[in-house]
Amino acid sequence: VQLQASGGGLVQPGGSLRLSCAASGRIFGLNIMGWYRQAPGKQRELVAAIDSGGSTNYADSVKGRFTISRDNTKNTVNLRMNSLKPEDTAVYYCKRTQFGIDYWGQGTQVTVSS
Repeated sequence: VQLQASGGGLVQPGGSLRLSCAASGRIFGLNIMGWYRQAPGKQRELVAAIDSGGSTNYADSVKGRFTISRDNTKNTVNLRMNSLKPEDTAVYYCKRTQFGIDYWGQGTQVTVSS
């Protein structure tokens, strides 16, 4: 399974960004796709996740600002990030879990700064 993430960049506080992640390879069955982030000097943390049925889970710090969605026909997961704050600055990683195995994409940098 390969995951290709895109959409990071530099944005001012209060701005928006959209991250996308496309899965390819041996992708099938029930799965969970999600976004994690890791800021310098901190542990990687869950941002948001969505399962095959569309149920979502968000970190408290992003609730109301971020929206995760997926397109099962295209095997993609997206993260819409609004009202971005400097503390959202991190490398964001896409993850897919299927049959108990985690697959990670390469990170994409999100920097929120004026």
